[in-house]
Amino acid sequence: MSKIIEQPIPQGKYLPAVRHADLIFTSGMTPRKAGNLMYSGKISVADSIESHRDAVRLLTLNALTAAQACLHEGEKIAFILQLSVFLNAEKEFTAHAKVADFASEVLIENLGSNCIGSRAVIGVSSLPSNSPVEITIICKVG
Repeated sequence: MSKIIEQPIPQGKYLPAVRHADLIFTSGMTPRKAGNLMYSGKISVADSIESHRDAVRLLTLNALTAAQACLHEGEKIAFILQLSVFLNAEKEFTAHAKVADFASEVLIENLGSNCIGSRAVIGVSSLPSNSPVEITIICKVG
């Protein structure tokens, strides 16, 4: 796995991830380090898609870090059953899948080429703290 950052710090009254049997559900992850939002603002049609790569990579690593904290010794994340990506985007923005591909790339780098099942990418009018993007993942433990 890529160099992992410290455990995400919840911004409210919830856990970063929870486990039920062999499934792990992460809370919504935004691009934060040590609780501080590193990227903010609405995704604009005028933005280069690449300008969102680092934010998406950071929040995806946050999600993986939170999920891995639910593993027992000798276990690993075997598969991402669901990847949900929420974009704080202008109404005219339509390249949602290209931004979400950055999250898929991080998961593939860390878990292998066939690690992602279903994926949803949803444009929204706002996200917490004006984050440009947020993701949640549901993982199967192997």
